[in-house]
Amino acid sequence: MVTLIFASACKTQKNKDLKTTIAPPVAKKIPKKLEMHGDIRTDDYFWMNERDSPAVIDYLNKENAYYDALTAHTKPLQQKLFEEMKARIKEDDASVPYKHNGYWYYTRFETGKNYPLYCRKKETLEAPEEVMFDNNAMAEGHSYFNQAGYSVSTDNGLAVFGIDTVSRRKYVLQFKDLKTGEVYPEKIKNTTGRAVWANDNKTIFYTRKDEQTLRSSQIFMHVLGEDPHNDTLVYQEDDETFSIGVFKTKSRDFIMIASSSTLTSEYRFASAKGPRFEFKVVQPRERGLEYSVSQFEDHFYILTNKDEATNFKLMKTPVSLPAKENWEEVIPHRGDVLIEDVEIFKDYLVIDERSNGLNKINIKRWDGTVDYYLPFASETYTAYIGINPEFDTDKLRFSYNAMDTPPSVIEFDMKTREEVVLKEAEVLGGDFDKQNYESRRIWATAGDGVKVPISLVYKKGLVLDGANPVLQYAYGSYGHTTDPSFSTSRLSLLNRGFIFAIAHVRGGEYMGRQWYEDGKLFKKKNTFTDFITCSKHLIALGYTSPQHLYAYGGSAGGLLMGAVINMAPQLYNGVIAAVPFVDVVTTMLDDSIPLTTSEYDEWGNPNEKDYYEYMKSYSPYDQVMDTAFPNVLVTTGYHDSQVQYWEPAKWVAKMREHNTGNARIFFHINMDAGHGGASGRFEALREVAEDYAFIIDLEGKAE
Repeated sequence: MVTLIFASACKTQKNKDLKTTIAPPVAKKIPKKLEMHGDIRTDDYFWMNERDSPAVIDYLNKENAYYDALTAHTKPLQQKLFEEMKARIKEDDASVPYKHNGYWYYTRFETGKNYPLYCRKKETLEAPEEVMFDNNAMAEGHSYFNQAGYSVSTDNGLAVFGIDTVSRRKYVLQFKDLKTGEVYPEKIKNTTGRAVWANDNKTIFYTRKDEQTLRSSQIFMHVLGEDPHNDTLVYQEDDETFSIGVFKTKSRDFIMIASSSTLTSEYRFASAKGPRFEFKVVQPRERGLEYSVSQFEDHFYILTNKDEATNFKLMKTPVSLPAKENWEEVIPHRGDVLIEDVEIFKDYLVIDERSNGLNKINIKRWDGTVDYYLPFASETYTAYIGINPEFDTDKLRFSYNAMDTPPSVIEFDMKTREEVVLKEAEVLGGDFDKQNYESRRIWATAGDGVKVPISLVYKKGLVLDGANPVLQYAYGSYGHTTDPSFSTSRLSLLNRGFIFAIAHVRGGEYMGRQWYEDGKLFKKKNTFTDFITCSKHLIALGYTSPQHLYAYGGSAGGLLMGAVINMAPQLYNGVIAAVPFVDVVTTMLDDSIPLTTSEYDEWGNPNEKDYYEYMKSYSPYDQVMDTAFPNVLVTTGYHDSQVQYWEPAKWVAKMREHNTGNARIFFHINMDAGHGGASGRFEALREVAEDYAFIIDLEGKAE
């Protein structure tokens, strides 16, 4: 025992000595003046924008070497966490099959393999399996691999699919004969990776991206066997604030082109039969008018915010008269209920709603004889409509889970109201029993009196003594809602005494559309102050203390982390910022960067002085000042197409320059990955293990 204590003490001292003797990389400073609206900003690290330059690569490699050296003592913990998380996964798992056009489709994994197999069976589940795509074989020789999906022709004989082997989200479309297994030689580059078939089984419609900005800006028509260079341009979106996509209606009657910006929508439709495909506009775009289109028989069903319906309402119009002056109300707008989606069946209309932050599923018969809600009794949960490609059926597929309950796929008979749990996800590894965990929802009061919800999960027996480590997460942008869902990986924190908290801050739509409106543009700072309010509330109630509180966010949530670090660094012992969007002003002024112009309605256009000044007042990179920062781990991917690697690289350099305390600021860049991180289900777990090891080590719980 004495020997073990001595060895442990020596190891601890060695780690401390290591931290004091290894200095972080010091980025060279090359001042660059950036002037706008008479305001001059000096960016000492602008040179990092030079992608692939030897100086940049050398600096990034030094950052990785520094991170590796100072976290070397956590490598055993990272490996242990990885093994734990991997052990909970059923390696030979498969999705619940769904039937579409005479075939049962599903995805399955094989033991020890990173990537899925996409499979199908004809008519019955007892039929022989057809493996359409084995991503494990397709990924061989690539450090990154992702298949965007696939689309099967109406006669079930062909598939078009998209793959990305760089992680820049630029997919190459290819074609496969599902009967012979032959992959055709023709390739269509620089696409979104998805396409839809016309009913002639030889024509597809696909979306092409702008080479520089990666904005999806063109819809092309391709005929199988012809040279892709001769493809017909069907529609081009010239407004740089809009992106476009193409899909097929559930009835398979129409090809639809959707153009959308943050605030405005426009749809076009054409008969899927061909041979001529003449697209007509549903409703011409009007700034501020949002709508989406579903079809039932000879009517379009329009989910829209028309006439100030902030939480949206459902309307319908004849296909022959699609413009808004012909829209009739089906479900009125309600100030306390957000309509998120609808699913159309032959006899039923199903509405996906959100009320007081909770998901609701409403079922109605078209003839008006039935109108009811599925019963969900939990305090906090996630429920949503699943994959329902069949039109003529009484069976609804939906999914349900909670932070303490693994996800289930449930088949509900809308006629008899009987439900069958088709599958509840298995959690292997022997360290999970849902009876040992508890989830709940509490409310923090923001400075303006608004109640901000927080979803929590932890092991039962919690004592509110301020000593519990808490990992607080939020996103808070684009109206994206982080639902309180289950995670097998998260168990590695919960089982070590951590509480996991989701702060449902403004900028998402958890509390309805107005919740989003109150967290964007000139109200963006509500997102940051809400998060800080939630942190203070957790501390005040005794859930944790600043010595045990950790924050995490990625992408736009990384912007949130950057703002919070600047505004309230004293509240946190550690912060994880993944692929963080932190150089807001400079990025939004550069319209050559992917996604910039399409996001003016989210952040504002800094070419206008008011937006420039407001953006600058919270931009994490611009607002770095001398302060004692908390411990910080920043991660990113070199090939990220959404948040360029240089944003976090510059931010880390500037934080280190202004750090007046002793906290460590780490930067780890995956030189092979992009915005979504590593590919493959197991490699992605290594990145989660890296994040968890960082905060477990700070908490002093490393084994």
